Amino acid sequence: MSRTIKPEFQPGGAKRQYILDKAVEYILEKNPKLGTQNSRHAFLVEQVGLSQTEYLEALNRATNGGVVKAATGE
Repeated sequence: MSRTIKPEFQPGGAKRQYILDKAVEYILEKNPKLGTQNSRHAFLVEQVGLSQTEYLEALNRATNGGVVKAATGE
């Protein structure tokens, strides 16, 4: 059974920011049952519907800007 995301949670929807905030919490969650960061990435992109850009923004927020700092060499 496939599930779909309600329109208000899809890109451009009124509640999209809620999904993006939850993605940050999900990335930060310490529970090992949620799997590796690789599996979390796959879940957020394939099941939740985050774009690669949205995922990277959530990851950057979760690391307090660490992704951008690492990419720019700061």
